[in-house]
Amino acid sequence: MNRAERIYRIHGLLKGSRRPVPLAGLMEDLGASRATVIRDIAYMRDFMGAPLPYDRDLNGYRYDPDAPEFELPGLWFNASELYALLASEQLLEAVQPGLLGPSLGPLKARIRKLLEEGGHPAETVSQRVRLQPMAPRRVDDRLFGQVSAAVLEGLPLGIHYHGRERDEPTRRAVHPYRLLHYRDNWYLIAWCGQAGALRTFSLDRIREATPGQGTLRHIDPAELDRYLGASFGIFTGSARHWAVLRFTPERARWVADETWHPDQIGRWDGETYELQVPYSDPRELMMDILKYGPEVEVVAPESLRAEVAGRLRQAVMRYGNAP
Repeated sequence: MNRAERIYRIHGLLKGSRRPVPLAGLMEDLGASRATVIRDIAYMRDFMGAPLPYDRDLNGYRYDPDAPEFELPGLWFNASELYALLASEQLLEAVQPGLLGPSLGPLKARIRKLLEEGGHPAETVSQRVRLQPMAPRRVDDRLFGQVSAAVLEGLPLGIHYHGRERDEPTRRAVHPYRLLHYRDNWYLIAWCGQAGALRTFSLDRIREATPGQGTLRHIDPAELDRYLGASFGIFTGSARHWAVLRFTPERARWVADETWHPDQIGRWDGETYELQVPYSDPRELMMDILKYGPEVEVVAPESLRAEVAGRLRQAVMRYGNAP
């Protein structure tokens, strides 16, 4: 527990008690030494202006009942909380206005106020701590508004979709359930009448969207969660295979600390690191494997190993006889 966490805890304990809280009780609750607790209280008193008189009879502390009510002067954020606020603020700066409409401005202002309560202007925090998008694809604002409204209101849609895989336009009747922001791009998770199953549509490839007929097809939220989380990456659906990857000692020091999938299995084998991840479609997984070049080997399954090896041979052929 760091100092910020201890101060929050001390503040909560003292505010929740009408009597002085014994020093021994604070030490036990915080799991801290007597010297540490005394230093924290001195910090609150000297630097935050907390009215914390010492009670000799009970050997404890409480907020002075005759003083104005005290609140901590600011917020401290741990790494995940700061990331969440920064992600919200910076994402809302770039997000299409159709998602939240009139509520967007007040929401952005509230997030900026929370950042400023940490003791620094929001501009300073945003300038000095950055979230850098990687290869985002632009979505038309008007179309984003139509799709997001259908998702939030639970209404069917007719879409004109031009997928990259087949490179041909199609018209589809879909039942939209979720918007997914993944690797800095937006996707629509919907039941597709043409396919008769759940499908993932890249929003930047939807050319038109019009209101559909009827009511939204019911689907169990747990089924949506399984569809989105069962296998590796954006290629959703039930995992059919497990990839077994072995990383060199040099690369293992990075990969061992990464989460590729919530259900992954990782283990050290001497100085190399073995990572196992479930997948249904190998395309995105292959891109992540190929970026490591000679620093990773696909151990299994054989089909994935052969496909990665084939791609590497094609890459060598493209470079011809270059040294």
